[in-house]
Amino acid sequence: MNGYCYFILGILILAAGYFTYGRVLERIFRPDASRQTPAVACTDGVDYVVMPRWRVFLIQLLNIAGLGPIFGAVMGVLYGPAALLWIVFGCILGGMAHDYFSGMISLRHKGENLPEILGRYLGNQAQWISRAVCIVFSVLVGVVFAVGPAAILSPMTGWSVSAWVWIIFGYYFLATILPIQTIMGKVYPLFSVALIIMVMGILGVMLLAPFADSMPAWMHLPRMEVLPDLDFFHNRHPADFPLFPVMFITIACGAVSGFHATQSPLMARCLKTEREGLPVFGGAMITEGIIAFIWAAAALTFYGSPEALGAATANGKAPALAIQTISESWMGSVGSILVMIGVVILPISTGDGALRVTRLMIADSFKLSQEQLSRRLMIAIPLFAAAIAVSSMDYAVIWQYFGWANQLLAAATLWAVSIYLRSKNRCCWPAAAPAAFLSLVVFQYLFSSSEMCGFSEEASLIASVLLTAVIGVLCLFRGSGLEKAEEPSL
Repeated sequence: MNGYCYFILGILILAAGYFTYGRVLERIFRPDASRQTPAVACTDGVDYVVMPRWRVFLIQLLNIAGLGPIFGAVMGVLYGPAALLWIVFGCILGGMAHDYFSGMISLRHKGENLPEILGRYLGNQAQWISRAVCIVFSVLVGVVFAVGPAAILSPMTGWSVSAWVWIIFGYYFLATILPIQTIMGKVYPLFSVALIIMVMGILGVMLLAPFADSMPAWMHLPRMEVLPDLDFFHNRHPADFPLFPVMFITIACGAVSGFHATQSPLMARCLKTEREGLPVFGGAMITEGIIAFIWAAAALTFYGSPEALGAATANGKAPALAIQTISESWMGSVGSILVMIGVVILPISTGDGALRVTRLMIADSFKLSQEQLSRRLMIAIPLFAAAIAVSSMDYAVIWQYFGWANQLLAAATLWAVSIYLRSKNRCCWPAAAPAAFLSLVVFQYLFSSSEMCGFSEEASLIASVLLTAVIGVLCLFRGSGLEKAEEPSL
């Protein structure tokens, strides 16, 4: 089978995964169409607002995606075509289970944020630790996705980076305190459509590339071989980073990402019925997986090999440069416009969602109603003062651990989901199996990485397996020990 067939097969498997495995997850959770959702029972016109399913889906997609599945996928294929396998099967077996179950559990508990869910099923200590981690995590996302676009806009406009940071933070502030339908409900769907158009353009070029000679000249299609290098199991990373566990940390969005569970409660507060959970949470994850798969395949196709891609992103060159080169080469001026949307607007749209979620996490921590504007300002003003202060720091070292923390959060979420399902006497393995795998990944990185413990590979693997086994037994035992209580009525 040639690379072109593998490319089409990967997309078809992702789509089929939604319609088959997604239904399995739905039958395990058992959504109840007659049960009132938080948006219906707790309507406040600010955070709890019923919106059409298509709009909620597009907002969810942008909240969890942005540039994550593009940057992560491009950097992930430096390890070779094995990254394509992780995107496809990680997205279906791990990402969709993670996003659907965590979103639906939030839906059942009045749109609770992730720290409250982890505390409910992993214990009070887990709640306070995850609360601190999630708040810091979300603030860093918001800050970095303000500074990055500001650095791009500065040379284009002649304005200073700091001026653009202030402008972006001004937008963030409005998006954080205004009712969700005022900005996010109107702007996000447009940005999501731009993201989809950008990806569809790349997809169209790759699908038509083998037939370029028979296409009209005005289409300017390149004649190229799709996925010419399919050495799946040979690590090709230029810096010789180990495929396991680093590749599974590099590709988070597009496969499995703990950040998604922090964002899903936003949309859990906007669904009209529980039946909308699979298309919104599961559907957005599969769509993100398709985006990541297309861009990973495009990077390998355009550069021909991981080594060539590594040269294009070496010496401090960001993956944005590779994305820009691919888009402009394949789509001309249209590609340039879409790249500008991608590298500027999409990160900003991820940042404002992260800071809005931070406000809600803090509000949940202190049981503060957010219906009144004064209450929202009470949280937002000190929150943004802290974010602006952080924006002047050098956090290059912090971001070495960002991907690891993201996957650690995903593992914790999946263990909490396993406990929830176990407490309901339902099959917990669709959550427990990816939880165990991600635990192995994060522990192996913790023990073996020179930036962390620096143990030998063999010692790290033994410690990782033992620790994962202990956690798995404790979580499943805790699940069987919890009373089979119904979720609170709304």
